Amino acid sequence: MRSALLSLAFLALAALPAQAACYADYKAKQDDPLRLHYGVIQLPDGPCNAQAATAALRSRLGDGWQLLQVVGTFGADGLDQRRDRAGPYFLRY
Repeated sequence: MRSALLSLAFLALAALPAQAACYADYKAKQDDPLRLHYGVIQLPDGPCNAQAATAALRSRLGDGWQLLQVVGTFGADGLDQRRDRAGPYFLRY
């Protein structure tokens, strides 16, 4: 009986769709002197939206950087087109 329950639990978990990777691009600033940067982050598992990206960025940005705007969220298929523009801030935080 126990092995049957374990098998059912495993099958139920295996049937769940795998969550696709989620990324966000954003703009941030640093004061005195004013510096701006554009970057890309990977979001943790969970919602893939601007609200989740804002929460993640506010907790991750360091070195005096302040979030200005979450530009958008996207899947792995949008990484290559943003890599060059983000430069050193590509998946940095």
